[in-house]
Order: sequence, then C-alpha cells, then structure tokens
Amino acid sequence: MKQAVSFTQDPVGHLLYRMSLPMVWGLLATMSFNAVDTYFVAQLGEESLAAMSFTFPVVMVVTSMAIGLGAGTSSVIARLLGQQRTDYARRLAADSLLLSTLLSIVMVVIGLLTIEPLFLLLGASPELIPEIASYMRIWYLSAPFIIIPMTISALMRATGNNMVWGILMIVAAVLNGILDPILIFGWGPIPRMEIEGAAWATLLTRLLLVAGSGYYVLNRLKLVSMPHTRWQDVREAWASILHIGIPAMATNMIIPFASGITVALVANYGLDAVAGFGVAQRIEPVVLIAFYALSGVIGPFFGQNMAQQYQQRQKKALLLVMRFCLGFGLAIAILLWLVAEPVSAWFSDSPQVVAVSVAYLMIVPVSYGLYGLVMSINATFNGLGKPMPSVVISVMRVLGFYLPLVWLGQHLWGLNGLFAATGVANILAGLLGYFWLRRTLKDNQLKKTTS
Repeated sequence: MKQAVSFTQDPVGHLLYRMSLPMVWGLLATMSFNAVDTYFVAQLGEESLAAMSFTFPVVMVVTSMAIGLGAGTSSVIARLLGQQRTDYARRLAADSLLLSTLLSIVMVVIGLLTIEPLFLLLGASPELIPEIASYMRIWYLSAPFIIIPMTISALMRATGNNMVWGILMIVAAVLNGILDPILIFGWGPIPRMEIEGAAWATLLTRLLLVAGSGYYVLNRLKLVSMPHTRWQDVREAWASILHIGIPAMATNMIIPFASGITVALVANYGLDAVAGFGVAQRIEPVVLIAFYALSGVIGPFFGQNMAQQYQQRQKKALLLVMRFCLGFGLAIAILLWLVAEPVSAWFSDSPQVVAVSVAYLMIVPVSYGLYGLVMSINATFNGLGKPMPSVVISVMRVLGFYLPLVWLGQHLWGLNGLFAATGVANILAGLLGYFWLRRTLKDNQLKKTTS
C-alpha cells in the first residue's frame, strides 16, 4: 500500500484545506453530472424537465447508499491505519468493494421492478410515467457504477490520496458534458434519444470511471488485497463497515426522503412548480460543494485523531469547521441573492419555472451555513465510530423540524412557506448537532483522563 497521509501531524487548518481542495474539484465534477443533464434536458421542454425533476429523490437514494457505504469504509479503514493494521485494512477494502457490488445489483433489480408505482407515489401524472421510465430504465443500470466508485473514493480519502480521484471526476464530467448533447439531440449516425440519451451518457461515463479508478487503486496505489474467503471473516468485515454504513445510509437517505416529500407537495402547485424546484435542486448541490468536500475529510481526520494526545486537534478542527461553515454559508447566500435569476434562466425560458427556482434560492440559502455544519458533524460522528447521533440529528431535521414547519409554512405562505420550512429546519438541526458534538468530545476527554 502506498504510504497513507497522516492526519495527526500537520497543522490542522492547513491539513483540512490541503485534503479538501482535491475533493472540491472532484465533487464539483460529480455534481455537475446532474446540472449538465438538467440543462440539456430542459431544452426538450417543460414536460421533460419535470420528468427529470421527479427522478431526483430516487437518484439521491442511490447516491445516499453509495455515500453510506463510503462513510463506513472510510471510517473503518482510517481507524485501522491509525492503529497501524495496514494488511487487514487492505483486506477489508476488498470486502467493502464486494459488498458494494452486491448491494448495487440488488438496487438495480428493485429499481427496475418499481418504476411506475414509485413515481406515481411521488406525485407524477400517468402521462409523465413513460418519459420517466425511459430515463430510469437506463439510469438504474448505471447504479453499480455510482456505488462502487464511491467506495473507491472512500478508500482514497481514508489514506489521504484524494488528488487522483479529483482528476478522474473532472475527466468524467467533461466526457458527460460531451456525450449529453450528442445522445440527447443526435449527431450524425447517432439517433436522437431525448431524455433517454441523458441516462445513456451517465451510464457510459460512469462505466469508464469505474475502469479508470479501479485500475489506479488496484495496480498503482495497491490499496486492495484479496477479500476474505471464510464466511465468518467476510461477515465480520461487512459488519464493521455496516456498523457505520447503515446509519450513514439512513442519515443520507433522510435527504432524498425529505426531497421526495417536497416534490410531492410542490406538485400540488403545478408542473411549472415541479420543474422550477428541479432546477433549484440541481443548482443547490453545486454551491454546497465545499461543505461536501469538508465532510468527506473531517471523518477520517477525527478517526485518526482519537488518541488522547490528539484531542486538542479535534477541538481545534471543530472550531475551524464551524467558522468556515458559517462564513462560507453567508457568502453563498449573498451570491445566490445576486445571481439566482440569471442562473435559473440558463435552465428554462419559462418565467413561471424561473420564478419558483428563484424563490427557493432566495429563501433556503440563508440556512446553508448551519446545513454545512450538519454535514461535517454527521461525518465527524461517523469518523469517531458513533453513527447513531448522525441518524438522530438527520431524523430530527426532517421529522421533528421540517414536517411540522412545512405544514405551518404552507398554510401561511404557500409555496414560499414550504421553502422557508426547509431553511428553518436546517438551522435548528445545525444548532442541535453542534452542541451534541461539543458535549461528546468533552465526555470523551473526561473518560480518557480518568481511565
């Protein structure tokens, strides 16, 4: 195995910046997949744009599964490396890839069998189902090539090798941007596929990403050895990953669950409202990219800094993360207040669609700072090997805060009230998570001092 980067040596702020920056570019490329797809599909008309908007919660569920498995893998590998158990870490990496493959196959089968009833449940009209189905039948086949690369990315994060992943994702995003217009609108001998072409572009790009990243991890970095052959050893390895992975999946699936509820509620305001919400949902992950990158680094950082002599580094990291999230969140909100309308207009010429997107991007970004803090706090709990607080915080954000607030907000202010409920829920969840984590770190220090 290539020497892993130590999270226990360099100055905390410099280390977090240096490790996050490659992830920013890689995740920006990842997020651009959806944004680019949406841009080109929007050229087909509002019906196609609405059809793609309905797929967003399902796409996020698959992505959440991938993120959960990645979080479990990253947490366990980082802690093993902190204990100098390199050989077992390499073997467990192989077990994690096997688990990712099997779960992604299950996801494909379930997805293909439930397209119509699922999207009807999400509020899609029967007339939209054929267009949604034409996209999702191809997209589901790409699910393994979304889940497996996320596990590979987690291996790189746990060992501090982020740069190559960022480069690979940039290449994949450029390729996706080239394939989208060719396959959607047709070019030369390639027929016009419309929304189905966007799904084919995703599938082909992700397939090449798996090939490139897999080759690099196996043959250059040598991060993976042979998996366990005894069922008992495989089960123990999977259990260690899923101890973090299942709660992390649940934590991340809360996001598409809330998005699915929101799509269903927005559908009551018409097709233009769904399309506008879909545009905002494609823009939002791109502007939150630094938060995603930071949360991908902070878990391994806390995992490798669990020893008593490193606990001051954990406290300093929490303070730096809080300051960054609040400051950067404010900057994003101001930026979106200035550019929400022209950016939304890139995706649609409809004034009604643009108006809904702008409303969302004027209201919800006020809460982005604390929402970013929630991401890092959840990743921190996973890195510490304590996944349940992340689940509780995320469940409270949706069930405890969002749902009651959305009922009140819609009653008072209609669609804008729905968006305001999202923002307030983010703020309350951020405050809950921050004080919970601060108390946990204090308790950990007291336990190790008295032991």
